[in-house]
Amino acid sequence: MANQNLGWYYYINRVQNDSAYYYLSTAVKIYEDLKEDSRQISVLSNLSDIQEVEKDYFGSEEAAIKALLLLEGQPKSQENLATAWTLNNLLGIISLKLKNYDKSIEYHKKASEFANKINNGLMRDLASRNNVAFVYKEKGDIKTALKLYEEVLSNKQLFEIDPSFFALVLDNVAFTRFLNEDKNFTELEKMFKRAYKICDSLDYANETYQLAKQTNENDMLLESLMILAELNEGEEGKKYFEEHIKLSDSLLNHERGIRNKFARVQFETDQIEQENERIARERFWLLMVSIVLIIAIFFLYVIVTQRAKNKELRFEQDQQKANEEIYNLMLSQQVKVDEARAQEKKRISEELHDGILGRLFGTRLSLDSFNFKEGPEGIKSRSQYINDLKNIEQDIRKISHDLNTDFVSGSGFVDIIDTLISTQTQAYQLKYDFYHSDDINWENVSNKTKIHIYRILQETMQNIYKHAEASLIKISFQLKNDVICLSISDDGKGFVINKSKKGIGLKNIHSRVDEVGGIVSYDSVIDKGTTITIDIPYTIK
Repeated sequence: MANQNLGWYYYINRVQNDSAYYYLSTAVKIYEDLKEDSRQISVLSNLSDIQEVEKDYFGSEEAAIKALLLLEGQPKSQENLATAWTLNNLLGIISLKLKNYDKSIEYHKKASEFANKINNGLMRDLASRNNVAFVYKEKGDIKTALKLYEEVLSNKQLFEIDPSFFALVLDNVAFTRFLNEDKNFTELEKMFKRAYKICDSLDYANETYQLAKQTNENDMLLESLMILAELNEGEEGKKYFEEHIKLSDSLLNHERGIRNKFARVQFETDQIEQENERIARERFWLLMVSIVLIIAIFFLYVIVTQRAKNKELRFEQDQQKANEEIYNLMLSQQVKVDEARAQEKKRISEELHDGILGRLFGTRLSLDSFNFKEGPEGIKSRSQYINDLKNIEQDIRKISHDLNTDFVSGSGFVDIIDTLISTQTQAYQLKYDFYHSDDINWENVSNKTKIHIYRILQETMQNIYKHAEASLIKISFQLKNDVICLSISDDGKGFVINKSKKGIGLKNIHSRVDEVGGIVSYDSVIDKGTTITIDIPYTIK
């Protein structure tokens, strides 16, 4: 936008066309990259005008045609219609400079069509028709040119709307009549003088220049001044001749002054573009180096993080392995304890049966032998002792039989689980309720299944401690239809099941349940707690 404003400033003031050209051409490239067609059209129109003034006709034609093509896709607003008139009028002038008369007439007629669609477009229409007449005159069709000029001059509003343009058309009519060999020199002189006086009463230089933007009249004015100089003798003729020289020199000096400006501007622009390309390349490589550096740092971070995770995972695996080894050791130790208990019970049973019971039996026989040697009172006493001994014998026999019978099978695993629960809940400052059914014979359950149950309980209690914010845990083992039903409940805050199944803890639980062919299900309510139910087949090892 800044380039457009600067270019517009130099374009309007006509102080430095090379500066205007530079800034406007820069603005065109920017708007083209930004796909801002409406602004690009405006700048291209100004650029084409400058190039035409500086006699860069081919460049001017290219810019104008490009602007017209962009304009076709824009709404038919009054502003866009006015721009279309300006561009077609400019193309008509350029075509005339390039001696392409038919094309020039075509463009000016198109401009006239656009002028008729514009509100208050009368002056634009008259200017276009005047230009068509001028092209016919340059083409050599003097009669057609004269007819068109006189049609423009016949408009009654022309003088009131624009006296300078009226004077220009009047001058055109007089000059064209002269070319058509009109011998009424007196009338022609009056027309030339009237046109000259009107222009003289106005800002002549400014009006001439402004009209020259829309018409092809600088050459016509020079020719008119030369004719006036020839028609008038003496001082008056000399005055017209001096005016002719003055205008001609002014136009020539202006042309000489700016002849090489566009080449210089283009050269400087190329240098700037090369510098911009160099800077762009440097920025590109700087960006690429930065990207590579960022990617390298990212990969380094990933590698370091992954190594830390792998280290942590190995630690957890080692810890898990150690826990399982400890558990297996506990199981084997429990087996040894149970074996020692069984041996001790057997020893006590044998000792009771073979020792105490034998002696008691002998005593009973001895006492029984005294029944026939004493009186009735002695018999009665001995009989009582004998009955007591019989009772003692029965009690000892019963104790011996009970001691020789093993304790409830599998009580060792339940003790291990109970120890785990009490230890963990004490460490986590949680209350617990543990229930187990005596129907489950844990001696018949494989060590693999018991290890997985142990680890599932351990993992679940850790998750409850870390995430649930619970105060009470309930754990139960029951046997239903040859299925061990493990239920773990807490009164914590609950969780959304579908969103939390990807956690490592839950994945570990699922993995262990799958290992023993079981099924796990979750029932969780936010702020009310969670229940995990695990069903494991009760298979005898």
